[in-house]
Amino acid sequence: MAHLTSSVEYGLHCLLWLVDAGETQPSSRDLAELQGISPSFVAKIFPKLEKAGIVAASAGVRGGYRLARPAERITVLDVVDAIEGDKPLFDCQEIRGRCAVFEGAAPRWATGGVCAIHAVMLRAEKSMRDALAQETLASLALTLGRKAPARFGPDVQAWLSDRGQSRGTARIVPIAPQRADHDP
Repeated sequence: MAHLTSSVEYGLHCLLWLVDAGETQPSSRDLAELQGISPSFVAKIFPKLEKAGIVAASAGVRGGYRLARPAERITVLDVVDAIEGDKPLFDCQEIRGRCAVFEGAAPRWATGGVCAIHAVMLRAEKSMRDALAQETLASLALTLGRKAPARFGPDVQAWLSDRGQSRGTARIVPIAPQRADHDP
């Protein structure tokens, strides 16, 4: 996993609102607007989450997203890999064999085995992946729930529910009839 982008942060924040969404299935736009982030940016994240089996989408005017499996079974690592891909943290360029003193013919002692720097980076990546695999959406939601006032979660769910309902309400704008006897 290379540098973790804001896509991971946005995705995790959005997913937290799906943990206790009940029957509400917010759109990616609703989730973005709730948090003051770019709707078009969030709309690019959710297909990746859907492809990874983290969310499921429902179509239609009132369609939106829900978690595809229980929050206890979705790790932060699942989300990171879905959004960023399973890229290595460090891409060793094997610089150790390019020393000018070797004049283009690096000796076996210099290039044999795993590069010491690469080995450190591999251990660091394993530690980070292990830590991300230990945290779930459910554990993150629990932490948020302890921090926020009791009314915050229900207020957010009501806001999202209202947004979903308003998406289903078609706005009909009457068109004034054209008069046949008007002057051009």
